Amino acid sequence: MLFKTYASAVMGVEAKTITVEVNAGGVVPAGSSYYHLLGLPDNAIREGFQRIEAAIKNISYEMLRLKLVINLAPADIRKEGSAYDLPIALGVLAATKQMNGDELDKYVIMGELSLDGNLRSIRGALPIAIQAKKEGFKGVLLPEQNAIEAAIVDGIDVFAIRNLRDAIEFFDGIANPEPIKHNVDEMFYNNVNNYTVDFSDVKGQENIKKALEISAAGGHNVILIGPPGAGKTMLATRLPTILPPLDLDEALETTKIYSVSGMLEKDQSLITIRPFRSPHHTISDVALVGGGSHPNPGEISLAHNGVLFLDELPEFKRTALEVLRQPMESRKVTISRAKISVNYPADFMLISSMNPCPCGFYNHPEKECVCSVSARKRYLNKISGPLLDRIDLHVEVTPVSYKELSNQEYSSETSEDIRKRVLKAREIQKERFKNNKKIFNNSQMSSRMARTICKLDKESIELLKMAMEKLQLSARAYDRILKVSRTIADLDQSKDIKSEHLSQAINYRNLDREGWLG
Repeated sequence: MLFKTYASAVMGVEAKTITVEVNAGGVVPAGSSYYHLLGLPDNAIREGFQRIEAAIKNISYEMLRLKLVINLAPADIRKEGSAYDLPIALGVLAATKQMNGDELDKYVIMGELSLDGNLRSIRGALPIAIQAKKEGFKGVLLPEQNAIEAAIVDGIDVFAIRNLRDAIEFFDGIANPEPIKHNVDEMFYNNVNNYTVDFSDVKGQENIKKALEISAAGGHNVILIGPPGAGKTMLATRLPTILPPLDLDEALETTKIYSVSGMLEKDQSLITIRPFRSPHHTISDVALVGGGSHPNPGEISLAHNGVLFLDELPEFKRTALEVLRQPMESRKVTISRAKISVNYPADFMLISSMNPCPCGFYNHPEKECVCSVSARKRYLNKISGPLLDRIDLHVEVTPVSYKELSNQEYSSETSEDIRKRVLKAREIQKERFKNNKKIFNNSQMSSRMARTICKLDKESIELLKMAMEKLQLSARAYDRILKVSRTIADLDQSKDIKSEHLSQAINYRNLDREGWLG
């Protein structure tokens, strides 16, 4: 007898429905296996049949020695992972007439079985539920650890299943569990600004805060250069608090990436604040950009719609840094293998930090640098010119004095105060790019758009010409200066770019400045 159940394969951050066909019947030839798995299953699925057999027996059902042919269609897509255990087990039980299989084809079913029949969590529950809704399935059956995550998809019933027996009783009509319900809007808006840090914690550093405000307003990449203990990390970790809040579509898109990576925390169903990822400098190329034999999102995709912070930038492997260049431009990363190619979104803001030299004290107001000019140049040359070109703001961070630190009466702006100005600037940009669905802020403008939108007066043209010749800037740096000056003008609510806006943007190219390293 033939029965069909439906599962799902996650490819990138999208899901593709898989038909699990189970046919039972026929004589098993002596000495041959009584089951046959077809449709490009990997070893985890092949090994799963031993789990399925043990689980069925341990809940007091029988594993009949009939010839079983199990096909995972479409057969030209490689199926990976242990989440196919539950749909295969239910198909086997229905095909051997041990349960009612009339409703099996109306649900997408996923779950890894343990030997006692209990279910373990899976990855990618959210994209699976989204795809099931698109294809018109009645509902989704998932392990209870994943049901909360999938239930944020409106318009499809999500049932939390604890074990194989629960699933059998569901289809036999013995159990009638209620689908998991979520008030997504309430959950989202209650937690959208739930940050534990704030810019009011930072004393002094007003010029650095201004630079980060410009960065947040236009989506510009930043590098902070300063001695140890100057506050680079403290400032960087607070950047997400002044970015515009995630909207619901961005939250769902970000949550899909974390769902596929298996990185959603227990009882967490939705990412409501912008991600902040800070990988260690020993990270490999694959861990940063994504990939592997079974492709997974890397840190740049986990930072999608948020911030990627690279602390001590020159300490990262050069090869790891170079893989950032293309995703920073295209806002996505493509992982290609012999038989598969997957895309992961990677629309992130890069904020990095570094010491000015190996000892860390070049340009320090009190401590003396012991590095030679050549040592300082070698240190900076660990970062390639093309990568530095893609960083819009180069900002020097100087240590905060004891007087500022100990001033009890000092009052700093809160993140909410700064964010209000950022949101006003973003509203101007939203109106500016309303006819372009792929551009949302100034940093995403193409070169042609930048030269059309960022018109300069004669005084500004002469100023930029002088800066280009003196600093020997590249064409990419030219475009980025224009974009930053446009953002500064937006923060000032100015329709035109003035010379003071352009001058400020040029001053944020510290690492291009002649003689900066001595």
